[in-house]
Amino acid sequence: LVGTIQMEAVVSTQSTGNLSMEVNSRVLLIALFFAGCYGQVVEKCRTDAFPPPTETKLATVVVDLDKAPEERWNEAIAPYKQDIVALIETITDNLNKYVLEVADFAIDVLLQTLPQPYRAEIKGVAKQLGLPPGQVTLYNIFYELFTVCTSIVGEDSKGQLFHARNLDFGLFLGWDNTNDTWLMTERLRKTVVNIDFQKDGKTVYQSASFLGYVGLLTAVKQPLFTLTINERFNKEGGFIGIYNWIMGDRSAQWMGFLTRDVMTNANSYSEAKDMLMKKELLAPAYYILGGNSTGEGVVITRSLKKVEDVQSLNITEGRWYLLQTNYDPWEDCPFYDDRRTPGNICVKQWGQENFGFKSLFNVLTTKPNLNKLTVYTSLMSVRDEIQTWLQDCKTPCTPW
Repeated sequence: LVGTIQMEAVVSTQSTGNLSMEVNSRVLLIALFFAGCYGQVVEKCRTDAFPPPTETKLATVVVDLDKAPEERWNEAIAPYKQDIVALIETITDNLNKYVLEVADFAIDVLLQTLPQPYRAEIKGVAKQLGLPPGQVTLYNIFYELFTVCTSIVGEDSKGQLFHARNLDFGLFLGWDNTNDTWLMTERLRKTVVNIDFQKDGKTVYQSASFLGYVGLLTAVKQPLFTLTINERFNKEGGFIGIYNWIMGDRSAQWMGFLTRDVMTNANSYSEAKDMLMKKELLAPAYYILGGNSTGEGVVITRSLKKVEDVQSLNITEGRWYLLQTNYDPWEDCPFYDDRRTPGNICVKQWGQENFGFKSLFNVLTTKPNLNKLTVYTSLMSVRDEIQTWLQDCKTPCTPW
């Protein structure tokens, strides 16, 4: 539903400013409708969620960066081909025929202008899946626009840094009234894996991601830094950046591609931070970055052109963790989607002396941070490999 609404807004609105207002107002109306029907489910802070069942832990696949971009995803994708195709069909099925025809034309044009090696990787993925490259491009674009998340970075009482995130995805894409689930979210769970990006047979960085998507939303580069992206619900929206790109302004970078660039090229926490702060973006976002030394943790609030705010760890001032959802830290969360307040309560209840994988997993498995959109929870530290588990929020549970 929301995919159709937003794509219709793209093709029917001339002004990018009016486009953003129209999209946001319609999404808000739908959100208010769901909030009125379901409300937000809040529970006491959990203490029994970790360790999770072993069968929910993600498998790890290898992407060999020494291979040609058109071929490097083939082995990873092959066992998941049918599930990825079904997932992409979920997106296209939510667009009516007219909108899909317009989108296909625009996306095909857009694909030819994407930066390398990502353009070649998308074409290689499409060939492996037997799908038109435009559909795989559309699938990749969706992650620039519809990712709802909670990220936490912090430092324990011994100075060790930990980073965790819930990845929530599938908002307004196929609600199943019988099972109280999002169709998109259910299909995503079958395609998510940990990915070990290697060069010369050695790990360069690791991520948790959906196969078929060539960008990064969650990643660690040992022993240097950890990084997650949260969508920023903002009037600029990602549509304006994409519109500008199609119209010929290619000065900005795609959110997920910039993350790949950072993981590839940055060789320190400070270098990663600098790249995330200086590059222009196609979509507003929050970059949550953790390092390997005390005090190295930051939430960077980005607009398309500039940094709007920087929140940093400061142990001497008592700021030993940062929790970021999808709303600006200086603004109140809306009543229908306040994951920040319950999350802060639970982190503080565990305390700095108990901060680590166990406490973080319990916080992120406590409703409403665990909700019907939650696909996975990742735990990261520069000292450890990324650990990721599938999540499933049982009814009663907030739709987002």
